Formats: sequence, C-alpha cells, structure tokens
Amino acid sequence: MKLTFIGTGYVGLVSGAVCADWGHDVVCLDIDEKKIDKVKKGVMPIYEEGLEELVNRVMKEGNFKPTTDYKMAVEHGEVIFICVGTPSNQAGAADLSYVFSAAESIGKYMPVNDYRVVVTKSTVPVGTHDRVRSSVLKGAGNKKVDFDVVSNPEFLREGTSIFDMNNTDRIVIGSSSKRALDIMQSLFEHLNTEIVRTDLASAELIKYAANAFLATKISFINEMSQICERTSADVKSVAQGMGLDTRIGMKFLNAGIGYGGSCFPKDVEALYRTSSEKMFDFRLLRGVMDANDRQKHYFLEKVWAKYGRNLTNMTFGVLGAAFKNDTDDTRKSVAIEVIKILRGAGANMKLFDPAAMENAKNDLGEDSLTYENNGEDVFNDVDGVFILTEWQEFANYEYPTVVKKMKSKVIFDGRNLLDPDQMKKLGIEYFGVGRNGH
Repeated sequence: MKLTFIGTGYVGLVSGAVCADWGHDVVCLDIDEKKIDKVKKGVMPIYEEGLEELVNRVMKEGNFKPTTDYKMAVEHGEVIFICVGTPSNQAGAADLSYVFSAAESIGKYMPVNDYRVVVTKSTVPVGTHDRVRSSVLKGAGNKKVDFDVVSNPEFLREGTSIFDMNNTDRIVIGSSSKRALDIMQSLFEHLNTEIVRTDLASAELIKYAANAFLATKISFINEMSQICERTSADVKSVAQGMGLDTRIGMKFLNAGIGYGGSCFPKDVEALYRTSSEKMFDFRLLRGVMDANDRQKHYFLEKVWAKYGRNLTNMTFGVLGAAFKNDTDDTRKSVAIEVIKILRGAGANMKLFDPAAMENAKNDLGEDSLTYENNGEDVFNDVDGVFILTEWQEFANYEYPTVVKKMKSKVIFDGRNLLDPDQMKKLGIEYFGVGRNGH
C-alpha cells in the first residue's frame, strides 16, 4: 500500500518507518527542511531506541522516502496520515492549526477523482474531523475530490514506540465510511491484536479517555504518597498491594513528582476543556490536574524544610531532565520545572541526562548550570543530589563509591529509584516520595 505521513515527530517518523518495514511504500513529509535533511543523512531529529537503524534500513531498501515536497507526498499516498502537533493554547484547548493546515494542503494537492483516505493520528478533540473534512475541501477549491476521513489515534510510548507499534494491544479506527474502515483494517490486520471499528466521535474520545484515566491513576498514587508520609507507611508497598489486584494492575502506580510530557498534561487539559464547552464540569479531571501540580511542591517542601528557601552558594547534582526515561523529550517535563524552581531559589546545579542534554540546554540555558558528561560526575563536591527522571542507570550507580565525592550525603529521590534502607546504611540522608515517612 502507498502511505504518506505528514510530520516527522515521534508519531509520524516512527509510524512511517515501521509501516515501511512492514513492506509498504512510505513517504514521510515535513515542511522543516533541516529535519528532512537530517533524516536523509540517517540522523534522527528525535531520540528513540532503534529508530536510526530502522530508518536507515528501510531507506536503503527503498520503502521509505523523506521529503519536503507536499505535492509529491499527497499524490503518492492512497492513505495519508496527519501526524502533526496539537499543543495546548493559552486557554488550555488543543491548538489544531497545524492539523487544519495539513488538511488544507492535502486538498490542494489531492488528484481529481482519485480516492484518498485522510487519517488523523494526532490527538484531537471530539468533532475535529468535521473540520478536517472542511479544510480538505477548502484546499481543493473547485476541484472534485473523492476522500473519506478516519480517526486512528496512536498509543505509542516514547522510548518503546517501535515495539509498541509492532505489538500494540489495540487498534482504533473511526469513520462513517465502511470503505475507509476496510482499507484501514487491511493495513493492520496482520497484527495479532483487537481492532476497534467505531464512529469518528468515539475514536476521537478514546485516546483522551485513555490518557486521562492513566493520569488519574498517577495522581491517585501520588496523593496516596502524601498519606503514606503522614502515617509512616511505604507507598511502594501500598502500590504493590493495590496493583496485584487484577482489576487495577501495577502499571502507572509509581509515586513521584508528577506526570509530564507532550501527551498527559495537554490531553487531560483538552478533555476538561471539551467537557466545559459541552456544559459539563468534569470535576474529577480538575482534581487530577490540581494534584499533579501540587506534587512537585510537596517534594520541594522537603528541600525548604532542610535548607530554607534561600539556596544561594549551594550546589546540587541533578540526575534527569527528560519527562520520563528512554526519551530525550523535555516538553512539559516536571524535572525541568523543578530545576527552574531550584535555580530561582539561588542554587547552582550540575546536570546529567543520558539523552536529553541538548533539549535541556535549549530549555534552561547555562545560567547557574553546568552539564556533565556522565552521571557520576554530578556527585562531585555537591551539597545534595536530586533524581528527577526514572532512568534505570541512575539506580545502578556504585553508590558506596559515588557518595564519597559529595560534600554532604543528601539525596532527594523524586522517582523512588533507590532503596531507603540501603541509602541509610551508606550514611545518606534520603528523601523519597511516600517512603516510610520521608
């Protein structure tokens, strides 16, 4: 099948490369020439495990063509996927301007009387596809074009997206057209998974509902961590006891400093905005957003309690800048927010992240910050160390050795990566989240 993906971010580039690996003829388009030039040279504009090798292989095989040529890309694709960003605007609603611009360009270059399926993989509010259709028609002008629109939300996790696409636990396709649904089903039917065929509105809501539910689960265990700290319970044990209930499950029950990234914050906010526009107060989501914002401040209260709110002339090591492990993405990263607050209190910091150093520099600059080449260097002569992203390598350091480099043996573990008892044996003053009263 001839496929076109518009956008070379985490969704478009990964989806296009995997579909090319399945044997389809893929064109991946972006209007950013620098991005496309990088991809053509085999250099990925994003960090994703295995992506560089995959893209280089499918390009060499001839199944994957990166381009900035909109006309060629639209004429090529029997199925055209819109994979552009939908960031939150100042009012908290999803900014759909990139989606509608892409749809209008599709209409502009769509061949006359040659059927196309226009698929939105970007996360968009319910009702968006009516406007996608209108945008395609607007771009087509007086041309007679034959197309249907489909909602096919993605469920890829940054850091494991290639695996996720090949081993997805469900495919959702929504449309009012049986013809379009049949084409989409044929694209995915080789996967051993459930394919949910539904209407457009339901498909649009499914991704928001899933992300909002997972965000709710995170906020719940974070709120439980506060109860644990006030009762000397251990949130790890509480989460384990809860998660072994098969109705609940262990995933997304890791207490920490809050969720971030490009999906959860904007999707929860956008769903709440949709509910408000439909004259319904989704109070649970209000609580989820409020709890998530508070969580980093609960964590920082431990810092203020120990040092006061003036950290001038103090230096801290910081492990982590990405919003989660296995990605270089710092969008809406709580780690970045905490670093900014610490810097605002006067602290100097030594920072290391295995993948997100370049993005961290773009977000934070170099004021009061030095960027280390490896994680163990952040321990050198510091007043304390903060763990802000759950990279597994941070848990694997030789702590009996590295803590000897510290001026003061204090660790603030915002992701509960370390064992409090082991840290105490090393003479470390350890502050976790909901860990035995700390």
